Amino acid sequence: MDSLSDALKAISVSTELIDEELSPHLDTLLAALLEKKEGVAGQVAASGILPTLAGALRKNGPLTATAALVVAEVARDASVRERCIEAGLVTALLPMLNSSDQDLLLHTGRAIGRICFENSAQQDLLVQKGVIPRLVTIMDQHPENDPLVNVCLLALCNLADMDSAREALAEVGVAEALTAQLRRAPDAERRHIILEVLGSLGESDVLKLQFVDSGVPQALSEMIRGLQGGSDPHDLCSIKIASNLIVSLLLGDESMQKCFGEGTGTVYQDVLSWLKSPNAQLQLSGALAIANFARNDSNCVRMLELGVVSHILDLLERHVIDGDVSVQHAGLSALRNLAIPEDAATVLGKDEVLLARVIEWCEARDHAGVRGEANRLLAALIRHSRAPEVINAVTEADGVRHLIAMATSEHVIMQNEALVALAIASAIDIESMQEPFREADLVPMLQKMLDDPVGAVEVKFSAIGLICSLANSGLLKEQMEALNLKESLSKLRGHSNSKLASQADTVLAVISGTS
Repeated sequence: MDSLSDALKAISVSTELIDEELSPHLDTLLAALLEKKEGVAGQVAASGILPTLAGALRKNGPLTATAALVVAEVARDASVRERCIEAGLVTALLPMLNSSDQDLLLHTGRAIGRICFENSAQQDLLVQKGVIPRLVTIMDQHPENDPLVNVCLLALCNLADMDSAREALAEVGVAEALTAQLRRAPDAERRHIILEVLGSLGESDVLKLQFVDSGVPQALSEMIRGLQGGSDPHDLCSIKIASNLIVSLLLGDESMQKCFGEGTGTVYQDVLSWLKSPNAQLQLSGALAIANFARNDSNCVRMLELGVVSHILDLLERHVIDGDVSVQHAGLSALRNLAIPEDAATVLGKDEVLLARVIEWCEARDHAGVRGEANRLLAALIRHSRAPEVINAVTEADGVRHLIAMATSEHVIMQNEALVALAIASAIDIESMQEPFREADLVPMLQKMLDDPVGAVEVKFSAIGLICSLANSGLLKEQMEALNLKESLSKLRGHSNSKLASQADTVLAVISGTS
């Protein structure tokens, strides 16, 4: 420590930055810092030599690399970082990022990264000073220098949540650099840094599309393929992050279409293989990805043509008993999305095997989420197909009672979906509907909805629409008369919601036979 004190004193009293005089003292200082003894960085900062180090950096002479390394080691200690900023070290270091010397770039990058860590004001300044394009350029110029690439990636990781950084990155082709590094990532640590950067930047719609154009989803899929089958926890973590990231990238309509590739895209093909994987995380991501691909009508029809339903059913079969509830929920959500186009809903709604399974899931007492999603799928098949053969198939499978039960759900969206499905079914085929409706006491249930003083307006509106369809059945109309449903409708004619009041008035006229 005596030699350290002597070196600090010698540097602090130096009036001119003479390289030959400073060099041995900087070496002594560096040796002490590399021993990583507690308190050394604080002693350096307290000695007042930080401005001298800033001056040595600005001089850009033979001592520049050593000075940058000294600063990088000093800045390991969080307690001295503010004094490093006050001494002007960040502004002195920034020009060093334009060097062609890879060692100097490494020391400079580490020094800046440590000083500015978790300092939003300094990080914003770095972006304003143009550090973003420089980081990407360094990765492009020295892709094989792993320590240097790591420094750049860590810097991007720290900056990636900033809007200004994302805007800058969108202009400099960061997607290509990250894709190249992902494909050559030598270990789990590097993979995780890249995945974290991709995850943060992927929240930008502009960058999301750039990632797809640059092959990021394909690179992620390749990485997952290479890691599957192992049990290493780091690899399993990479698989989870990467598959979630692909699902996220598919949220953009344009990026999703590019990955789908009319059903022949490598990403879509890989997603299908995830459904068969023994890895529950990949199964879940696969089902979620299918649901994202199914946001486009033509995609739904194409996926049905390619046999996606059998893949999803096989997946769900594996989780019928003691299975993963999140996988079941995601699989049913994917089927519901697939059922949105009329043609697709008709195909699915006539599938006896699928319907039988859906009815089973509608009775999954232990898992409310799975039960709810199965009911929503059942309603969607009718709502989107509006096909007599689908309504007949659902009735034959004993699905009507589940839709009636769904109409009493605590969730307004589920109530509405059920009521609309029942209205469509009764409008198309009231004959086959009236007996299940009577047995389930549907009319008294609807009257209770109309009379509920705190019931949601949209639920009352949908209930009135269903009542209008039921009026075509003599049996059910008699029941309405016996319950004096007209009085309930009359009360709603004065409702504050003009649309609901008008609907009640119209249906009351229909029931009364005056229109």
